Amino acid sequence: HMFLRALIAFIAMPGMVALVIPSLWLWRSGHTRLAHPLGLVPLIVGLVALLWCVRDFYVRGKGTLAPWAPTQRLVIVGLYRLTRNPMYVAVVTILLGWAAAFGSKGLLGYAAVIALAFHLRVVLGEEPWLARTHGAEWEEYVRRVPRWFW
Repeated sequence: HMFLRALIAFIAMPGMVALVIPSLWLWRSGHTRLAHPLGLVPLIVGLVALLWCVRDFYVRGKGTLAPWAPTQRLVIVGLYRLTRNPMYVAVVTILLGWAAAFGSKGLLGYAAVIALAFHLRVVLGEEPWLARTHGAEWEEYVRRVPRWFW
């Protein structure tokens, strides 16, 4: 039951933003030929990081990345030891990989808009909610781990 919710959340959220929309964008814009093979490196690294984060949410957090089935525990393992938002970083990395690999300026712009949207979501929505939900544990985590690697 929880696995199904986690799978649906993955498909509905980062799956759409990082995989489905860019694929459709490339197809509709005619960018179907690989322009720069090295662009596949950030795409693959981002995908591995995203799957790692989703796994940590499911296994360690006892929940999903979806607001309708959130984690029961604050996830501070794996990539969450390096940045408080590795899933968002992973999605933007995937998008930059798509843009580079297929030479799409449109996807580069899409990645920038998504990055800004993620930042606003984190600052205005998620962090205040996490502070209310996890209290002192969240405050200690914020002191130790940067929001975006810096």
